[in-house]
Amino acid sequence: MAARALLRAAGAALRAPARGYAKKPAAKSKGKGAPKEALKGPEVCTDPNMLATHAMGVNYFKEGPEVALKPESEYPDWLFKIHLGPPKKLEELDPDSLEYWRRLRKYNTWQRNKLKKGKKL
Repeated sequence: MAARALLRAAGAALRAPARGYAKKPAAKSKGKGAPKEALKGPEVCTDPNMLATHAMGVNYFKEGPEVALKPESEYPDWLFKIHLGPPKKLEELDPDSLEYWRRLRKYNTWQRNKLKKGKKL
């Protein structure tokens, strides 16, 4: 009787599929005593002439010259009309504009989220 129970248990263990997650791959280390390499940031250009005539850091190629700036007449007019300051307050916007209604929706969403955060069950 005990032998049958033992055989059943052994058979069930062999037939049962292995469940679990795959093992994580082991990270290869360079050794315990190897110093870690420090990350180097981009080189900073301090030449005022280059800063005034070129867009520094825009060239995404590893090698090659920096991108030269063109005269303002070659750029579209809307580029110089972009608002770069802090966002306008709701009171400063025209109620008939799309920007006003988007800002109002954002403020209402923020208010709703604040109220939900304070609720207790």
